[in-house]
Amino acid sequence: MVDTPRSPLAPARFPTLPPVAGVRLGSMAAGIRYRGRTDLMMAAFERGTTVAGVLTQNRMPGAPVDWCRRQLAHGRARALVVKSGNANVFTGRAGVAAVEATAAATADLIGCKKGDVLIASTGVIGEPLPVERVTRILPKLYGRLTDKAWRKAADAILTTDTFAKGATRTAEIDGKTVTINGIAKGSGMIAPDMATMLAFFFTDAKLPTAVLRDLLKPANERSFNSITVDGDTSTSDTVLLFATGKGPRHGKVETAGDPRLKAFRAALLDCMTDLAQQIVRDGEGAGKFVSITVTGAASTAAARRIGLTVANSPLVKTAIAGADANWGRIVMAVGKAGERADRDRLAIRIGGHEVTRDGLAVPGYDEAPVVRHMQGREIEIAVDVGVAGGAATIWTCDLTHGYIDINADYRS
Repeated sequence: MVDTPRSPLAPARFPTLPPVAGVRLGSMAAGIRYRGRTDLMMAAFERGTTVAGVLTQNRMPGAPVDWCRRQLAHGRARALVVKSGNANVFTGRAGVAAVEATAAATADLIGCKKGDVLIASTGVIGEPLPVERVTRILPKLYGRLTDKAWRKAADAILTTDTFAKGATRTAEIDGKTVTINGIAKGSGMIAPDMATMLAFFFTDAKLPTAVLRDLLKPANERSFNSITVDGDTSTSDTVLLFATGKGPRHGKVETAGDPRLKAFRAALLDCMTDLAQQIVRDGEGAGKFVSITVTGAASTAAARRIGLTVANSPLVKTAIAGADANWGRIVMAVGKAGERADRDRLAIRIGGHEVTRDGLAVPGYDEAPVVRHMQGREIEIAVDVGVAGGAATIWTCDLTHGYIDINADYRS
C-alpha cells in the first residue's frame, strides 16, 4: 500500500465481521514487496466447502488466475492463499511453478489435494515472485489462523488502497439465519470484465457449487461489473464465493431459483455491491463518488454500455473533478457509446436538477444549483436516451491529479 492519504470517500470505520462457521483466516508479513506491513493472507475451510468464482477477461491473465480457472471446475475448496505486492503476471514458467509450490505447501499443511487450494495475487506485473518467502512462512501463518481475523486479512491484500474493505450481511434460509462476510481490495486498474481487484465472500450456508455459480454471476454483473475507476481491466481480477455448510442446518437447496433463497440472493447482492462501491470510493486520487443511471435504452446491456462510456470519459470525469457543469460532455459520451439513443428525446438530470429535455437545454436552465451539487462529494447523473425500457446504474469516481501522482510513482 503506497503512502497516500486515506480517501475522503472512505467509510468511517471497518465493519465488525462476525465469525463464519467453517472459516479460519489470518495474515503475516512475508516481505514479498512491502516492508513493515502484512502481505500474505490465508483462509482455511472445513471439509465439504464449495466454491464458485468469476475471473478477469483480460487476455493476459496471471498464473494464479489460470490456476483458479482450472480448479474452480471442481467446485471444492479447503484453502485460499492471497499475496499482495506481486501480481505473478507475465512471469512465464517460474510464475506457474510459484503457484504450484504455494498450493502444494498449503495442501500439505491442511491435508488436502493441491486442487482444493485457490490462489490469488495482486501487485506489480512482470516481476518474478519470491515464492520461497511465501512457502517458508506458511506453516507459521497456518498455526495462527482464527475465526476473528477479518480486518487483518483485509489489510494484507491491499496495494494502492487507502483503506481496508469489508462487509457483512445475514439472511434466512428455511427460517435459519446464515452469514455472509466479504473482503476486497481495489483502487486502480478497475473496469468491468471484471473489475487491480480481488474480492472474497464466505458464507456458512450449505449450497452446492452449481447453485453458487448461478447466484454469483448475476450478482457480479450488478456489482463488480458495474464499477469503473479508470477503464483498465486488471490481469488479476478474481471474485470467489465459498460456502462451508457449517452454519445452522437448513433444508437442502438444489437450484438458485429456489424461492427459499430470495433473502440470501438479496443479501449476497447487497454485500457485493457494498464492496464494489467501496472500491470506487477508494479510486486512486478520487474526491467524488459518482452514480450514473441510464434509462430508456434498447436493453439492460445497452444501458450498461452507455453508462460505462459516460463513466470512463476523461472529459466527463475531469469536469466532475472541477465541479464544471459541462453537460455537453455527457451528451458526447452518450453519442460515442455506439448504442441506440434518440438525440431529440435525450434527457439529462444532475443531482435531480433537469438539464436537458427533448434534445435541448430546458427552458430557463439555471446552472447554479447544478454547480452546487457538483461541488459535493456524492454526484448523481441520470440520463434517459428515449429508446425503450433498458436501465442500468454504473458507479465511478472523478479523475484528479492524484491519479497521476499515484500511478507515476507506483513502482518507485
